[in-house]
Amino acid sequence: MSSTPQQASAVADPRERRKVVAAVVVGTTVEWYDFFIYAFAANLVFAHLFFEPAGPAMMQILSLLTIGISFLFRPLGAILAGHFGDRLGRRPMLVITLLMMGGATALVGVLPGFDTAGWFAPVALLVLRIVQGISAGGEWGGAVLMSVEHAPRGRRGRYGMFPQLGVPIGMLLASGMLALMTVLAPGEAFLQWGWRVPFLVSVVLILVGYLVRRSVDESPVFREIQQVQAQESSPIPTLLRRFGGIVLLAALVFAGNNAVGYMVTGGFVQGMASRTPEEGGLGFDPTAVQLAVLAAALVWALSTIASGFLSDAIGRKRTYLIGWLLQGLAVIPLFALVSIGTGGVLLGTCFLSLGLGLTYGPQSAWYAESFPASVRFSGVSISYALGAVLGGAFAPTIAQALLQATGTTWAIVAYLLVMTAIGLAGTLFLRERTDIPLSREFEVSGSWETWTSDAELGVLADKTA
Repeated sequence: MSSTPQQASAVADPRERRKVVAAVVVGTTVEWYDFFIYAFAANLVFAHLFFEPAGPAMMQILSLLTIGISFLFRPLGAILAGHFGDRLGRRPMLVITLLMMGGATALVGVLPGFDTAGWFAPVALLVLRIVQGISAGGEWGGAVLMSVEHAPRGRRGRYGMFPQLGVPIGMLLASGMLALMTVLAPGEAFLQWGWRVPFLVSVVLILVGYLVRRSVDESPVFREIQQVQAQESSPIPTLLRRFGGIVLLAALVFAGNNAVGYMVTGGFVQGMASRTPEEGGLGFDPTAVQLAVLAAALVWALSTIASGFLSDAIGRKRTYLIGWLLQGLAVIPLFALVSIGTGGVLLGTCFLSLGLGLTYGPQSAWYAESFPASVRFSGVSISYALGAVLGGAFAPTIAQALLQATGTTWAIVAYLLVMTAIGLAGTLFLRERTDIPLSREFEVSGSWETWTSDAELGVLADKTA
């Protein structure tokens, strides 16, 4: 790798960096807790509560579709947050998206069912899910840039893994809360009111996240842009015109992780294991299943932490390549293990989580290093949202449809291996940029262009090292 000039932007002091880390971890954890609570409930409760008139076969598909619908609106959230994040700053977007997600989640917790409100209930559920999708599409980019742009060079991987920790920690909290409620409100009580409690708890978590996030300063890179009044007037058209190839490759990288990860985070494995045989499930104890997923979330968190340090040591791309290998190896026996019992659910999801952490932890730093300062928020957010649409949006629905069409989980395994291969291909073509300067000064000097390969810009070339 060629030498590069030192980053010219101001570097945040250690105290401010600690505040940013706390704000990012708390905020993303709350956001993803809200997201996972919905996904788990959609697999366990919403089919009966909102879609029972559709019949036994379709009600589960419709419930899973509400998970996927939100992903279609992530690009809208990414476009809005990217535009205003590149023009007005990273910090305001963090607060706005957090409040949107929390408000929508709390309202889901008080929605009446179809038997009480008729068609209003599923329509209102869909609208609130769309709001969650818009929020999720905009939140991640702001959290990533606050972390990575505050980080000293040489440590971006470990700082960038903090927003990624929001996923496993949020899943851990969501699984733990649902496991608790299946004990406190077992059976019919859970269907009647127990599922609502985790949604309403979100109000308290959102308040904590809001208080923490509003206390942090703006990113040093964006302050530099403000000082020279160099905000891009139309960041998204500029991004797509100049860096559309990078957006697509980055999206493919995330799609490979997201499709596979959503087997767990989207609640598919939990639903398959917990539903009764009459409902097409395996009939395992729901509490034991949630505890197994909770353990998998802990493994995912530890793997994510390790990947941040590893990517600083050996580079983003090499870390990803190790992760894709582990992810592919874990996908093959996943459903065979799940079918054994709750011990198999534990082993299968924990093994899978090792690879998922390695293909998710370095993403923040690699994405931030892949786009110049003036369009970075837009580039990071749109790449992430597009990857979510291509990967996780309908992964649980596709898996359920494949299972119903073929009668075997090996069809799902084949689908997940294809998505892993797509992520691997994106990784091979996306250029390594570990420790590239992130400042606006580096961008306007013209040096950033030397770090962009022809393949990324859409021209077939063998220069993707």
